[in-house]
Formats: sequence, C-alpha cells, structure tokens
Amino acid sequence: MDIDITRPDIPTEDGVADAVLAAPVAGGPYPGVLLYMDAIGLRPVLESLAARLAGEGYVVLVPNVLYRAGRASGAEAADLSDPEQRGALFARLAGPMSDLTPERAMEDADAYLASLAADPRVAGGPVGTAGYCMGGALALRTAAHVPDRVAAAASFHGGGLASDAPDSPHRLVDRISGEVYVAHADHDASMPEDAQQRLDEALAAAGMAHRTELYEGAAHGFTMADTGVYDAEADQRHWVALTDLLARNLSR
Repeated sequence: MDIDITRPDIPTEDGVADAVLAAPVAGGPYPGVLLYMDAIGLRPVLESLAARLAGEGYVVLVPNVLYRAGRASGAEAADLSDPEQRGALFARLAGPMSDLTPERAMEDADAYLASLAADPRVAGGPVGTAGYCMGGALALRTAAHVPDRVAAAASFHGGGLASDAPDSPHRLVDRISGEVYVAHADHDASMPEDAQQRLDEALAAAGMAHRTELYEGAAHGFTMADTGVYDAEADQRHWVALTDLLARNLSR
C-alpha cells in the first residue's frame, strides 16, 4: 500500500504543534490513530512507525507534544545508542516535559483529535490512541478525557502510569470505555513492579476490556530502533499487540 507522509502544523490553545501525518494514498476513509511520541521526540523512527501503521489501513497522526519548546529538531542528529548523548538529550528535554501538565496535554489532545476529524481521509467513527514512554500516559489520559471518541488505547514501556500523584493516569482509567493494552518494560525504574500492580488493580476495578503484559528481558524503550536498548523480538511482539488491538476495535 502506498503511503502519503505530510508534516502538518496543528493550531492549539498555546501555539502551533508540528506533526507527522501518515495516510494511505488510495481508498478510505480510514480510522484515525493518535500516536504519541516517546520523550526523545519526533524523529525518523516515529515517522517510519506511523507509515507502517498507515499501511495497515489507518490515518496516523504523530504530534510533537513538546512543541512549546520549539519545533522538533536535533533528536535525529544525536547518537541515541550512546548513553552519554542520550543522557544529554534527556537533560535538555526535562524542562519541556515537566511543562507539559496533564491539563495542557488534554487541551492539546482536543486539537490533535480535531485535526484528525477534519481530514477527509479519516472515517467518522472512533479513533485509537497509542503511546511510547511518556506517550503511554498521554494515550491513557486521552482515552479517559474523551471516552466517547477513543475505542482503543495502548501504552508501550510507558512511565509514571500509577504514581502517588492525585492526577496519576491510573486514577482516571474508570473513565475509559475503550479497550486498553499496556506493555511494561522489564526492571523499568519509571514503572516498577508495585506501580504495575497498582495499575492492574485500577484497570480490573474499572471493568473495561484490558490486558497488561510484562515484556521480560526488554528494557525501557524497547520499541525504538534508533536506541541502544532496542529489542527486535519485543518490538515485533508490540507490533502484533498493537495491530490486533486496533483491528478489534476500529472499523475499516
């Protein structure tokens, strides 16, 4: 399937978010998917992921959620397999990440979803959300924020999903009406075993269709092929889980 890649600018309450949009060239309309980036940022590996997912019959939007700090740039120039360069990048992004409050993130989510809905290639039914690293929390928050719009939500090596914060994502899952899938990295400091259990308990109490899995031996960031922690086997497992989740819940 031929895929069209564009880089739209999306107006938000606080400015303009740059983004990548991947869509099949022919046919449609197709279900929309809002794909949230990891903390490293919008870069070629995420564009490739969006294009691959579009090839399954979806219109996929990947916004630069840290647009308030500037347009996406620089991540692709770093050697992300080098711990020193990766650490320097995270240090630079710490401020913008902390500035992305849950309230701001959901204002942005409204803009991203409106952009998808306005695209004539996008079907009028529900959408899916998926996120990686920090994007995992955003995917779940969005599903809770607009439960009537999101039929499927997935988090892969997501961090901070069940913290002590009063607005922790796990405290919101009872608002979700769609199916949820969560893949935990092994020995992940951002989502330790007790937090995984807390999330599991919240999802079970909420009662929606859901599945959580621990990818044993896979480190935080295992899906990102441009990093030193990439795990090809775990990445393929994530791909099967993601495409199965979307196919079950989104009409094509």
